[in-house]
Amino acid sequence: MKRSEINAIYDEAKACFENHGWALPPEPRWDITDFGLGDFEHYGLVLINLADEREYCEKLMYARPGQRTPAHSHAQKKEDIICRHGRLALQLWKAHPDKSDADKTFELQINGSPRKHTSGEVLVLNAGERITLTPGIYHEFWPQTEGCIIGEVSTANDDANDNFFVDPTVGRFPGIKEDEPATVRLISDP
Repeated sequence: MKRSEINAIYDEAKACFENHGWALPPEPRWDITDFGLGDFEHYGLVLINLADEREYCEKLMYARPGQRTPAHSHAQKKEDIICRHGRLALQLWKAHPDKSDADKTFELQINGSPRKHTSGEVLVLNAGERITLTPGIYHEFWPQTEGCIIGEVSTANDDANDNFFVDPTVGRFPGIKEDEPATVRLISDP
């Protein structure tokens, strides 16, 4: 990604958070990624680490329409994904999509209540709704509305070692071409 693109995306996401009443803490830790695919319009996400403690983590995310967060899983992290604004679609698999039987059901927690889900089906969260994802559940998500705001509360976060993407070409952080000074420092910046 070009630094100028990152700077523009930062301004867009910050404006979206402000327009929807999300006051950010002083000096939050920003993460803007195209997952190393060089196609932010289709595969991208803006994340802010609000809390990153040894026991838990909290993030606020922004996604544009047409953007997907590629299918992935975590071996250690348990997380609640909360739709804070808009509508959020999630495709969920009990195991790796290539190894998960489409007719297999498994149990998820939606808004704190157990619900059966068929592996590979899409589930939609409206604003205020949440899903609890345990380690090993593969998930891909995308907004169904303009400027979707997504929350995440999870156990300890290890972005460098606990993201397992279905597509081996996906990377967690972008490569950056420095074409102008940075407006904001990213967690992946040296």
